[in-house]
Amino acid sequence: MAPLPSPRTLLPLSLFVILLLASPLCLLAGDGQQANAPSPVPNPDASAKNLEEQGDALRAQKRYLDSLDFYSAAIAKHPTALLWNKEGMAYLFLQKYSEATKCFSRAIKADKNAPEGYNNRGYMEQRKQNYNNAIKYYEKALALQPNDAVFHYNLASSYFGKHQYDLAAQQYRSAYLLDPDIFNRVSRIGVMAQSGSPEDRAAFSFMVAKMYAQAGDLDHSFEYLRKAMEAGYKNIKKVYTDSEFATLRTDKRFEELMSQKPQPIP
Repeated sequence: MAPLPSPRTLLPLSLFVILLLASPLCLLAGDGQQANAPSPVPNPDASAKNLEEQGDALRAQKRYLDSLDFYSAAIAKHPTALLWNKEGMAYLFLQKYSEATKCFSRAIKADKNAPEGYNNRGYMEQRKQNYNNAIKYYEKALALQPNDAVFHYNLASSYFGKHQYDLAAQQYRSAYLLDPDIFNRVSRIGVMAQSGSPEDRAAFSFMVAKMYAQAGDLDHSFEYLRKAMEAGYKNIKKVYTDSEFATLRTDKRFEELMSQKPQPIP
């Protein structure tokens, strides 16, 4: 599993996918280990920075309850948006969504010019399928930090959840232009977070295949085209007519793939 992301990278990338895919038992596995280890106690004389670093170390060990003690102690000394985001993420791993939401809201209140709180708050709305609210938060994050690939990716995910595929494609493309490896990195972790149904997975894979083909990255385009076919994409014949696939169609692998007709995976 990928290392824990920074406070801003809920979606997307690794944390965003893990939270959507992992079962409750998987999410709480770290706390089963925690029960066998003595719980450290925050030193009241330690600085907020030192307490934060100890909280980070505990969270990296999946000792989320212990990390909360240190984040809370740090916040008591010096409350910052960053600390509220970190505490919110620890609650998120514990599936304490109400507490996580409160933390992310406090992060926004602590610093209205810090985009991470808006992004994280958007995720909390997205996980409840409140896509319109999520979009508002993601747009605020992007207004403050427009060149962040993760924020564009998360915004695209909410558009995708609403089946507004054209708008989703625009934002996915923005994310790709800012970070050409963004889809590849997420695919190594698991199924895309927003792809809850086979139909969504198929549509998403075809969309990404088209994006890679247009960018001239044929290897990844073929990879996602196969995924679309395996997910049972119903409009696969568009690959013969869509202009973005023009170069792909000249590659000998194209006919090989289409003749194989990969069967949908249940």
